[in-house]
Formats: sequence, structure tokens, C-alpha cells
Amino acid sequence: MHKSLLLTSLFISTMAVAQQKMTPELLWQLGRVSGEAITADGKTVIYGVSQYNIAENKSDKDLFAIPLAGGTAIQITKEPGAEGEVSAISGQKIAYVFKGQRWEMNADGSGATQITTVEGGLQNMRISPDGKHILFSKEVKLKKISGSDHYPDLPKSNVQIYDNLNYRHWDTWEDGNFQHIFFATYENGQVGTPVDIMEGELYDSPQMPFGGAEDVIWSPDGKSILYVTKKKFGKEYATSTNTNVYEYNLESHATKNLSEGLAGYNVAPAFSPDGKYLAWLGMAKDGFEADKNDIIVLNRTTGARTNLTKDWDGTVASISWSKDNKQLFFLAVVKGTEQLHEITLQKDVAATNAKHIRQVTDGEFDISGIIGQSGNTLVVSRTDMNHAAELFTVQLPKGILQPLTTVNKEVYDKTGMCKVEKRWIKTTDNKEMLAWVIFPPDFDPAKKYPTLLYCQGGPQSALSQFYSYRWNFQLMASQGYIVVAPNRRGMPGHGVEWNAAISKDWGGQPIRDYLSAIDAVSQEPYVDKNRLGAVGASYGGYSVYMLAGVHNNRFKSFIAHDGLFDLKSWYGTTEELWFANWDIGAYWDPANAKIYKEFNPSEYANKWNTPIMVIQGGTDFRVGIEQGLQAFQLAQLKGIKSKLLYFPEENHWVLRAQNALVWQREFFQWLKETL
Repeated sequence: MHKSLLLTSLFISTMAVAQQKMTPELLWQLGRVSGEAITADGKTVIYGVSQYNIAENKSDKDLFAIPLAGGTAIQITKEPGAEGEVSAISGQKIAYVFKGQRWEMNADGSGATQITTVEGGLQNMRISPDGKHILFSKEVKLKKISGSDHYPDLPKSNVQIYDNLNYRHWDTWEDGNFQHIFFATYENGQVGTPVDIMEGELYDSPQMPFGGAEDVIWSPDGKSILYVTKKKFGKEYATSTNTNVYEYNLESHATKNLSEGLAGYNVAPAFSPDGKYLAWLGMAKDGFEADKNDIIVLNRTTGARTNLTKDWDGTVASISWSKDNKQLFFLAVVKGTEQLHEITLQKDVAATNAKHIRQVTDGEFDISGIIGQSGNTLVVSRTDMNHAAELFTVQLPKGILQPLTTVNKEVYDKTGMCKVEKRWIKTTDNKEMLAWVIFPPDFDPAKKYPTLLYCQGGPQSALSQFYSYRWNFQLMASQGYIVVAPNRRGMPGHGVEWNAAISKDWGGQPIRDYLSAIDAVSQEPYVDKNRLGAVGASYGGYSVYMLAGVHNNRFKSFIAHDGLFDLKSWYGTTEELWFANWDIGAYWDPANAKIYKEFNPSEYANKWNTPIMVIQGGTDFRVGIEQGLQAFQLAQLKGIKSKLLYFPEENHWVLRAQNALVWQREFFQWLKETL
């Protein structure tokens, strides 16, 4: 072959590789990066990478180390399974948890030693600062539920007996077990006799089903344990969000409620490095799970509590103390992106307020986690709609970002990126609404494209620069679709009023916001108005069902995942009734009659005329299976082209790798057939 032809061939081949498109299979090959810790000497960052084995339908997580200043990463664990919960000990030495046991090793991977050998392993373990005690959590059987519990002479009976709510939660039936916190003496890896600090209490800590080690911490002097729980049971538990931060004294065995009088969620306690202050995230209203999240600081000397962000028109996602005790770093959504902020504590902490808040980072990306600090450098996790999480350093005070890990660089270098455009759209009530518009990698403005309206769930969760492994905008756009993702009413990042506006107005202004967004973008010449679809999950699935009845033939295809189809039957089967009561209200209350009539998708059944795919998880107790089955049955009986994807073992999400690939293949096959 002539040299010129060889070079041309190589150039074409390279271009072809560089322009590969994101596919479901490629998406599941990405390494999932989690920041773990910075070593005590501040020189090394420890992080985890999870890889999925599709054939085995499971994942494996290993630990890696990389210099904080940048350089070559090294893999420091290789055993099958998941190593995590990393903590710095001293110098370059770290501790981590593997198969329920505590291990220690050097940050270069040498000297790995199993420290504990507790039968059955330990969950959420933490060693006290003085090294004398260990805390952990485990389940305790406190209530009779099964037939054999009540009648030991009938051990083969298969029945569950309840006399109160919460008889099931998210994807698990109540079995009479409660997660409790224990502590024990700890010496040379030996764990003494455990003490249950919640003995006899019908409460969970960590909070189930999503709480973890962040719910339980030691005081800096090692003399007390702080833990988060909601000390309510049954119907009171199901209708309240009043979660508190408690302190248990190891010597006196006394427990004190540190957030007493604060009515909503109080979570994520964190001590200042000098131990003088305790901060946590708190909400004011009981029953409103998406209330404004504020930073509450407790002066350990005086007992005074201060709400640092009371007058700030935003909601806080997570907090982390600066090493010098002078600032609290926090994450918060701002106009469609999640950014790093800091609040500087004044000499008189009670004088600290919104004037002392500064946004540190800015750009079209999300800062999705704070890993730690070394000097003037923070380590954070960052995503955007084209890139899964990687670790970055942030140079303070200017907020300059530099990439630290590049786990998925090889894939990205060969994959076409999608253009992401931020637009401001006028709503029907004359407000300005942000919408993200995501274009195919090879977008040609001279062509016309099928376009998808993406409806976000929550309903009060942010639609920011996140990177999902299922509702992935890069993946959708790479199959040849333009994606329109509006920050409709109810989302954080646009002020407290905008965030709260969706409650008891689910089918009102938020649905009009969706129609405003698709109508505005449809004016572009590259949008094929005859090939519009709407897709979404949870409240997004509800939105699809509502749009199916009110869209006036705008859309040609729908996909709804775990959506609410009939509000009355949903209220009668869902479990977190604090949410249902705040956002919808009881169906027997005449004050809610409008909601159950005008904002109930099933009330518009006579207007359904558009192909729809319904996806439903079998163990989804937030949105029970009757919701998806009713919607599918309606479409079938009306002769509408429809399909049901039923996942018997999945909950509100699709968590198993092979199930997720079926989901994605069916998703795009449906769109190919109907758009």
C-alpha cells in the first residue's frame, strides 16, 4: 500500500473510532468512581472503582491510590468483592472494610492486614478517636410478625401479621427486626461484649433504607456516640419526617436529643476539627421531605444553636468542615448545576448569615461530592451530562478545578460527545424556566430530529448536570434524539418558592411548564414536530400519564417508568405517607377533591390515544405495581399500541446489570418502533 493511502486509511480508521457513539453496553463498561479519603499526611487520595460483570450480573469494587498533586494511580486492592469505608489512620496508613471486617494497610497497598475477625462481620463500624472502642450496627428482633413468631407450633406457616403501619417500606416488608447501634471495647482487633445503645427501641439507626455510616459518628473525645434516628413507630413513623440527632454518653448511658424542637429532618452530623461545634442539616417542617435544607450549628460549650443559612434562598445538599474550623463547605444546586459553596463562620457564630456565603465553583457541571481537604486543596467528585463521576482538585480560594482521576478517559477519547445547551423559556405564568437541550454527537442543524421531552422524578429533585446509568442523556442523544430536560416547577436551584410550588399542584403549573418547554424547542427547524416523545420515571412517570390525557396530540410516543396512574389507589398503597399527605393529601378529605379530579391521570382515560410503554418494578412499594398494571390495561382495552416491562425483583429503580440492559434495549426499541 502506498504511504499516502496508508496514512489516509489510518486517519479514516482513527476518525471512526473517535466518533463511536455511546451505547447501553458501552455505558455499563464505564468504571464507577467513588472518592474515599485523603491520607492523614495529606499527600495521597484513595478512591474506589466499581466495574460491572454483565455475564455474572454483579459488580466488583477495588481501591486505588493517586498522589494529591497528580500523577500515576496504583491499584491497591484486588480481591473479589467490595472494599470501602476507607479512613485515614496516620501518615500513609489507612483502614478499610472488606466483607464486614476491618483491615489496615499502607496507601501503596503493602502490609494489608485483617484486624477484626467477628463472626458474621460488622456493619457501619467506626473506631473511637482514642482507639479504645468500636461502634457498629446490626439488626435486633423486637417485634413478632410472622406466623411462626406468634405460633411456634406452626413453623411452616407463611403469613405476616400487622396491627400498625409501616408494614412495608420502599422494597422490604417489615419483619420485626430493627437496626440498632452497638459499641464495645476494642483492643488489638479484639471486640468486647457489645452494648446496645438503643435497647428495646422500635426504631432504626442508621435510618432505613438509605442511611449508612454517615448517620453515626464519635465525638472527638471518644466519650459519646452521635446517631440519627426517627423515634416514632407505626402510623406516627409513616406520617412524619421528624428525624433527630441524638448523643449517647458511654459512661452515664444517658441519651440527649441535640435537635429537640426542630420539627423536620435533622441528619448528617459533623464535628468541627477542634470539637467546639457540631453541624448538621436540618429542615423546619415536619412531613415535608423536600423542605429547605439548612445548616444548623451547635456550640458545644454554650449549647446555643444557630441556623447559618436561614435567610439564604437555597437548599443545602451536604456539608464538610474546613481544616482550620473557619468555614463550612457545602454543595447546593444553583440554576441547573450543583456547585461548591463555603460559609465563613464569624467570631460570634450566631452572627453568621447569608452574607457570609460564597459560591466557590461555577460552570456547566455538578460537584457531586466533597472527599476531603489538604491545605488549600479540596478533593471533590464531578460529573456532567457527557462524563461519569471523576475526582477533581479544587484550589482555594479561587475555585480552580483540575482533573485528578481519569478512569474513563480511554472510552471518552473514542466516544462522540453531545452538545449541551442551556435555554431560558417563558412559562405560561410569565416566569423564566431553565431547560437543558442535549443534541446528538453528529448533530446537523440542516436535518430534522425526533425529540424527547424528559420528565424528572422527585418531584422535588434537581435536574442538573448529573450522569445517570439509566436515564442517561448522552445515551439517548447518541441514538439520534434531541432531549429536552426542563427545570419545571418543584426543582431546587431556583429559590425556595420555585422548589415548593409543586406541592398539591402536581398536574397544574408543572405540566404546563413541560408543555411550554417542548413547544418552545419545537419551533426550531431541526426538530421534527411529528416525532415527539415524552419519557420519565416516578413523578416523571406520573407526568407522562398526565400528558397522555392533555397533550392534544403533540406527542407520538410515551414511556412511563414506575409512574403514578391513579392517585386514589396510590394513596391507599404507598408507605411514606408524610410525602403523600404533604404533596397530595388524603382522598377522603373534601379539601383535596380538586387534586383527585383535575390532577389524577386516570380521570383522563377517555383521552388516551397514543402508543405507550409502561415499566413497573415488582418490589416498588413507593409506587405499587397496581399503578403500572392499570395504565397498561387501559391502553390495551382501548386498542392503543402498548407494551409492559415488568421487573419482579426490581424496586423503584433497576439495579441489576442484565435487567438494566434489557431496560435500555427495550427503551430504544420502543422509540424506534413508535417515533
